[in-house]
Formats: sequence, structure tokens, C-alpha cells
Amino acid sequence: MSWPDVTVVDACVRRDGRGGSPTSVTDDDAAATDADRRAVAAAAGTSHAAFLGPGRTPDGGWPVRFFTATAELSGCGHGTVAAQAVRLTRTALGELNDRQHTGGRTFDTVAIRRPAGIEVWFDQGLVALSHPAPDERAAIVAALGLTPDDLHPTDAPRIAAPGAPRVLVPVHDRSALLRVHPHLGRLTAACQRYGLLGCFVYVPPVGDRPGAARMFAPAIGVDEDVANANSTGCLAAHLLDTTGAQTVAIEVEQGDTLGRPASVLASARRGPAGITTRVGGLAVVRDGH
Repeated sequence: MSWPDVTVVDACVRRDGRGGSPTSVTDDDAAATDADRRAVAAAAGTSHAAFLGPGRTPDGGWPVRFFTATAELSGCGHGTVAAQAVRLTRTALGELNDRQHTGGRTFDTVAIRRPAGIEVWFDQGLVALSHPAPDERAAIVAALGLTPDDLHPTDAPRIAAPGAPRVLVPVHDRSALLRVHPHLGRLTAACQRYGLLGCFVYVPPVGDRPGAARMFAPAIGVDEDVANANSTGCLAAHLLDTTGAQTVAIEVEQGDTLGRPASVLASARRGPAGITTRVGGLAVVRDGH
């Protein structure tokens, strides 16, 4: 089937409006199959596509579904930034406070017009953290092609799950990050074996300098992601957990190796139920086509 009104959004651009993760956004069609939806991202030349549903759920959420070329996702951070940016452009408002329903969860969102684009924030919710088993850690590190010298000397890999679990893998510095060349077949097999969405390889923020990261998720059809906002939220939760602070706010630069510089913001705080996070990014909405 054809999707006549697909808008491409550069989600999580840098502060000067450069780069970002190209994301397709369109209104959903009840007559479409999931195969039709999976085809949208490929046809538009984007890694992900967001589908805005009609009406609202009983709890007031606006339904949004996300697909790559191979699968539906239970959540998509930069896709949420893109979807809410498009929703704001369809109004005359300067700011849109709303609620989104994705993957069985309804959460708060806000989109704000800024000179460089549309700033979007959303509540990621609780992030569960755990330590990978030794065999799981070894399989992931080997599939990423990392050596012991590449790994961070004081930080350690963690499993983080805001829903779908992924492994956070810290490396020594930005040079080590640039050298990562995963064996995609082995990484796919390891992620499938351990039920992981993918691997977020990162250098932690230091002082005022942003962190840096690369996200590899070949098991869901994304060899390397330009910007993975949900994993940045997971990193904020991990840093909060390891430092013992009550709140943490970070910026993480991504996408440089793909020629699409991106930047994701995230904050984490401790609450009675555990660690909750909030994730944001700046979006530039292109013309629909």
C-alpha cells in the first residue's frame, strides 16, 4: 500500500541544528498490515518509522507505534521525539503537553518550539538495572570486537531495561569508541540468545564534556543507530545508581561515525519505586512527501 503523507524528522539534532536521526512519521491506517508498516522506513530511507494512531486510549494517551524494517518496537526514544515534534507542527501552539501510549504504557510528553527546532521531552519511566552473567558479558564483548584495553578501567557493563533490555558497555575513551567494529552476525546471535535489544557502547560524561556513544542493534535490523534516546536514559539511570546521587543530568553525543551528528539529553532521579528517567532531544521537521 502507499503512504502519501510521510514526514521525515531529524530527531535529536545537535544544538546548532545539524545531523539527527532521520525518522519517518505518518498517520496510521487501520487497513495496513505490519508488513506494510515495516516497509515505510526502508521506502523513506530511514531506520525507524512512527505511526500516529487515531483517537485516544481510555487513559488519555495518543497511540504511537514504531517499526524498523524487520520488527515492531515496544518503544523508541528518538521516534517519540520525532512523533511529538510532528504533532506540535500540526497545531498553532508554542508548546504541547500531552500523553503518548506506546508498548502498553502511557507517559507524559512535552514539545516546545525553539529557534533551532522543536524540543521534546518524555518520561521514560522506571529503568531496571542488573549485572550481566559472566558468559553473557564475554559473548557481548567478543562480538563487539573489544579488547581488555578498550574497556573502561573503573566502570562495568550493565543490563538496563526501561522495557526492552539492552547492555551498556563502557569503553576507555573516544578513540576506543571509534575503533569498535562489531561482528554483526555474532552480535545478532548473542543479543537473541540473551534477549537483548542491542548494545550501547559509551564513554561517560566528564565534567562539562558530554559523553559519547554508539548503539548497535542488528537483531532488530539496525546495525548502528544514529541516536538511541532510550539508551541514553538508561545510561543516566546507571550513572545515578553507581554514584549514589539523588539526581543526574547528562548529554550524550552520538552519530558521528555515520556522518549524522546527534545529541540526546537525559536526567534520572531516585524515587520510592526506583530510578525514573526523563529523555529529550531537539528535532527538525522536514517537509512531508
